[in-house]
Amino acid sequence: MTRNINGNYYMDRTCQDLRLSDVTKRYLIRFYDILDEMVDNMTCAELNDSVSHNFIVQMISHHQAAIQMSENILQYTTNLPLQTIAQNIIATQTQSIADMEKALDPCATCYCNEETELYLYQRRFQQISQIMFAEMKAAPAVNDVNQNFIREMIPHHIGAIRLAENALCFNICPQLKPILQSIIATQTVGIQEMEALLRCL
Repeated sequence: MTRNINGNYYMDRTCQDLRLSDVTKRYLIRFYDILDEMVDNMTCAELNDSVSHNFIVQMISHHQAAIQMSENILQYTTNLPLQTIAQNIIATQTQSIADMEKALDPCATCYCNEETELYLYQRRFQQISQIMFAEMKAAPAVNDVNQNFIREMIPHHIGAIRLAENALCFNICPQLKPILQSIIATQTVGIQEMEALLRCL
């Protein structure tokens, strides 16, 4: 994939890309738009001296992207199990965003971290995020939007699990801990469901 002047990705003029249908190309263009926005929002989020606050403001953008990517695939897929997976992503991550927004103010004001903790947390956050961004961008594009979505969403889910596990290593507010545990549990199940479906496609 190569960026055009508007910052979007487009398919190189190779024989493989010429075999992609217009539907697949429209799906991929929207996916890369969402991915670009997620990367920008997570990278440019306004951070402070609270690991809890920093996780929330960056993870909300991560969840919003998953919702938009799921809405994107629902416009194109006729695969019923994948429709269920996408609908579950929308439901669980919409609820998770609401829970994080509710916890944001108390977590940010009551739980500050020392500079060393903040540095170690953010360094690991950046390492996990960069791997996730790279794997999502490098997901192979084939003429099957169902396979494309799964190969793009699995590293997205893996990233969320690793980011949540990272936050749990530090002093965070009690309201955030069950949210992190829910992210780990629901997205582990989501990965298993997507991997099983991908083997059938």
